[in-house]
Amino acid sequence: MLKTVVLLSISVETVKFIKNLFEIKIFCNILNVFTVTFDQFNDSLVNKNIIKIALRGTGLLTSDPRLKDCMQQIHQAVQESVGTAMMDQELFRKCVGSNIVLLTQAFQRKFIIPEFESFTSLINHLYYNAQAQKGGKVANYIPQLAKFSPDLWGVSLCTVDGQRHAIGDTNLPFCLQSCVMPLEYALAVHEAGTEQVHKYVGKEPSGLKFNKLYLDEEDKPHNPMVNAGAIVISSLLKPGSNKAEKFDFMMDYLKKMAGREYVAFSNATFQSEKETGDRNYAIGYYLKEKKCFPSGADMMAALDFYFQLCSIEVTCESGSVMAATLANGGICPITGEQVLSAEAVRNTLSLMHSCGMYDFSGQFAFHVGLPAKSGVSGAVLLVVPNIMGVMCWSPALDRVGNSIRGIHFCQELVSLFNFHNYDNLRHFVKKLDPRRQTGHERVRPQTTFLISHNANKVKLKDKSYKSFINRSLKL
Repeated sequence: MLKTVVLLSISVETVKFIKNLFEIKIFCNILNVFTVTFDQFNDSLVNKNIIKIALRGTGLLTSDPRLKDCMQQIHQAVQESVGTAMMDQELFRKCVGSNIVLLTQAFQRKFIIPEFESFTSLINHLYYNAQAQKGGKVANYIPQLAKFSPDLWGVSLCTVDGQRHAIGDTNLPFCLQSCVMPLEYALAVHEAGTEQVHKYVGKEPSGLKFNKLYLDEEDKPHNPMVNAGAIVISSLLKPGSNKAEKFDFMMDYLKKMAGREYVAFSNATFQSEKETGDRNYAIGYYLKEKKCFPSGADMMAALDFYFQLCSIEVTCESGSVMAATLANGGICPITGEQVLSAEAVRNTLSLMHSCGMYDFSGQFAFHVGLPAKSGVSGAVLLVVPNIMGVMCWSPALDRVGNSIRGIHFCQELVSLFNFHNYDNLRHFVKKLDPRRQTGHERVRPQTTFLISHNANKVKLKDKSYKSFINRSLKL
C-alpha cells in the first residue's frame, strides 16, 4: 500500500515537471519570435507601435479582449517611461507573459488561416468586384430603412481563432431585421431544447414569400426563418417574463454573441415597424386563430417583441463576431465564452442552409453551399463552419429582398476558395484552401524562424516579415 502511494506521488510530481517544461518552452518560443523585432530595429529597445504592426499581420486586433491585460501593461509601461514609447526586452517579456499561449499561436502561424495577409488581400479584391454591382432598390416599406444610401457597402470577417478583417462601411450601425431570426431560434433551442421548440414551428422551406399568410399541413409556420415562424419563436423566449425582462435577456445574449462589441437598439426603427406592420399584425392574428402560440402566450406581446428584435442594431464588425460564434460551435472566438450549446448551433446552421435566404434559399444552397441569413436592411450573415463568420451589408436589394452586393460577394467567395460544403478537399484542386494544414500536406511559402542553439537568437529564413514591418512603419 505504501509503495503505491509513493509511486503516485512521484507520478504527480513528474506530471508537474513536464507541465513546467512545456510552459517554459512556450514562453521561450514567443520571446524568440519577438527577439527578431529587437534585433532588426534596435539592439535593446522596441517601439510599442511595432507590436501593433506585428499583431496586425496575424489578424489579431490590439482591442481583442484576450489581449486586454497585455495591452494595458504595455500602455502603462509607455506612460511611465520618460519621453519615449520604447521598452527594453525585460519589460516587454513582463508585458506579454499573460498572453503567452495566444501570442505563440499567432506568431507561429497556428491559427486557422495562417497566411492571413494574403487571404485578406484576396477578400479585398472580392469586395471591390462586388462594389461594382449596380441596381436594386433600398427597402422603403419601413420608412427608417429607406434613409440609407444604396452605395453603402461593407464586409467584415472573424475567424474561429479571432482573426479580424474589415473593409468598407463596416462601422456604420444598421438593423438586423430578419438576420435576428437564426439568433433568436438558436437561443430558444439552447434554453428549451429542440423537441419543445419544434412543437410550434416546422423545419421545411416554405417556397413562398417570407411574409406570406400560410402554414404547413400541421398548422405550424414552415420554419423559424420566415416571419410567421419568428413571431412564434419570440413567444417561446423567457416565458412568464415581462417585456422589459425579455428584451434585456435577448440583448445580453446578443452582446455575448458579439464579444461585447456594438449591439444597440433603434427606437425609431421599432416605431416605424409598428406603424407599418399591417402584414405582420395579420400574420399574428392568423397564428392566434390557428392556435399556433403556446398556452398563455400573448399574441400582441409576441409581435411587439418581434418588432423590437428586428430593430436591434449591429455593425459589420460586431455582426461578423456573431457569425463566427456560430462557426465556432457556440463559443465566442474573442472571449472564449460558451454562448450556445452545440445542439442549438447545429440546428440553426441546418435551417440557415435550407431556409435562410428567403425564396432564393435553394439557389443559394446550390451555388454557395453555406449557412446564411439575409435581412431587408441589406445584411447577409454568412457562416463558414469551423473557419469563420462574415457579415456583408449593402442596402440595395434584389427582387426577393437580398442584398445584391452581398449575394455577389458570397458567390465569388466560394468560387475562389473551397468553402462550399460539398467541395472535395482532396481532389478539387481548382480552388484555393487558406486553412492551416499539417505535416506533409503543408505546401505553402512561409516565413520560418530558425533558433540558433549557441546564441539562442532567432534569424529569419526569408525577409518577408522584416519588409512587412518596414513598409508599415513608413505609412
